[in-house]
Amino acid sequence: MRVVIPTSTPDGLMAKRGAHFGKAPFYVIVDIEDGEIKDVDFVQNPGHAGGACGNAVMNIKNLGADALIVAGIGARPLMGFKELGIKVYFDNVSTTVKETIEKFLKGEIEEIKPENTCGLH
Repeated sequence: MRVVIPTSTPDGLMAKRGAHFGKAPFYVIVDIEDGEIKDVDFVQNPGHAGGACGNAVMNIKNLGADALIVAGIGARPLMGFKELGIKVYFDNVSTTVKETIEKFLKGEIEEIKPENTCGLH
């Protein structure tokens, strides 16, 4: 499974979580096999124009993501991810990728519900 997490720094597992998935400067990519971290990488966000949520969705898709973990997301991009078969999980508590992945592996992070999306998107 390939999990993508928006971050404000490119520091792998110690990267600081980014707020807005489409505007975060970096994405940390964590490959998980058999419940263990197998690889950690990062890429610079190729860009997200205001109101162009489809562009941000495709940026994540192009990374080969199976899942995205966010602190918030709008209804339109959430629907875009669902249409592509990418699961979106919600964690607005963890400050680093490491904390988020540890919770994810323990099953402590749930998929985001449409009623919990941001109203500003």
